[in-house]
Amino acid sequence: MSDGPDDGRVQRRGRFGSRWVPGGRLVGHGPAVPDVSDDAPTVGVLGLQGDVLEHLHALQRSGARPVLVRTRQDLDTVDGLVIPGGESTTIGKLLQRFGLLDPLRDRLGAGMPAFGTCAGLILLSDRLDQDRPQVTLGGLDVTTRRNAFGRQVDSFEVDLDVTGVAGGPMRAVFIRAPFVVEHGAAVEVLAAVDHHPVVVRQGSILGASFHPELTGDNRLHRVFVGIVAG
Repeated sequence: MSDGPDDGRVQRRGRFGSRWVPGGRLVGHGPAVPDVSDDAPTVGVLGLQGDVLEHLHALQRSGARPVLVRTRQDLDTVDGLVIPGGESTTIGKLLQRFGLLDPLRDRLGAGMPAFGTCAGLILLSDRLDQDRPQVTLGGLDVTTRRNAFGRQVDSFEVDLDVTGVAGGPMRAVFIRAPFVVEHGAAVEVLAAVDHHPVVVRQGSILGASFHPELTGDNRLHRVFVGIVAG
């Protein structure tokens, strides 16, 4: 938060002002974040379930103006959207319940940039490697396998080189993570673990199997903010 005015009241500097992130009051002040420029892109985080607050902080540290997206009206205000990790089946059901499924599909079809992490990658996949049906948004010409590396006890961390991310390997946190089984010719594989694609990009849509919001390394978020701004 910014310093308060002379009367001692907390100053938020706008609805989602330059030093205040929605939800930040729930966990205290949180890490310091820079001011954002007036022409910073507005990037939403789908706020139905998952690591919402962590993504909001990461986006602001990456030069974006973060917005919590829970309604159609929220969605209409953003230039791009992060779909966080969580439980993909639950998020799909909540998208339907909140009336966001079709509007979000429409925005993606119209070219809105999106970044899906873990469950978000699953939701952005055109196809899933499973027998039971599940709601997805689509946008990435990939077939993705849920829980591909195993269950919760099989979660792991690894140093990962990501094409297009300068500065050396990223520390990547995989929690019940998916990976891409097959992909179309338009999909770029930016990183892989044991030859399984875990970071992919197709045009303005970016997907990652891991949780970049958990490590404090915002380089992948900066890549996405650059996609939105560009």
